[in-house]
Amino acid sequence: MASSECCSNPPTLNPSSGTGHVESLGGLDSYVTGSPDSNFAVLLISDVYGFEAPNLRKLADKVAAAGFFVVVPDFLNKDPYAPEDANRPISVWIKDHGPDKGFEDAKPVLEALKSKGVSAIGAAGFCWGAKVVVELSKHALIQAAVLCHPSLVTVDDIKEVKVPISILGAEIDRMSPPEVVRQFEEVLTTKPEVKSHVKIFPKVSHGWTVRYSVEDEAACKSAEEAHQDLLKWFLNHVK
Repeated sequence: MASSECCSNPPTLNPSSGTGHVESLGGLDSYVTGSPDSNFAVLLISDVYGFEAPNLRKLADKVAAAGFFVVVPDFLNKDPYAPEDANRPISVWIKDHGPDKGFEDAKPVLEALKSKGVSAIGAAGFCWGAKVVVELSKHALIQAAVLCHPSLVTVDDIKEVKVPISILGAEIDRMSPPEVVRQFEEVLTTKPEVKSHVKIFPKVSHGWTVRYSVEDEAACKSAEEAHQDLLKWFLNHVK
């Protein structure tokens, strides 16, 4: 079950943020950035605040600058979590936005990318989105995966992963605490056929890669380190 930690440090959503634009892809409004002629794509799957979060779009632009066509679909269908809505706490909101639906909605997006000539696709998920990415990984629908401070992901999920996977965890995290991330790592060491990378970032909290304050120098530095790890993983495995 999602917790209040999944909702901390809410971003100020901005539909016009980023250097890309929004278009329909696979039936979903999606923020797209980078060269549409690239053979390599990266799918970024948001946390509960959705695809209009400025830090997430900034990361999409950063990944695009490395040569990828980057897509951030609106898997929440114009209904991001609103912490100010007392009548719809996260425990209620999540019932309308199960990651299983996100997994199904991702399939036509992947097909749309392939129809454009994309030959390899990586996917990164943040909190809620990490569960969607791990499902894609279990079915080998993508070529590489990155999970950033995952929510709802279990050891049994990791046992079924079939593609190269990087897991970036936070030292201060109740959703996927370091001891659970280490369990993920132990499972992956028993799967030599699956390339893996596991890293726990010190002194950061759940959500640190996309819900940091741009005015906090230390927070920006930790987020940037995670972004570089994510980018390196895709450069090595999406080709």
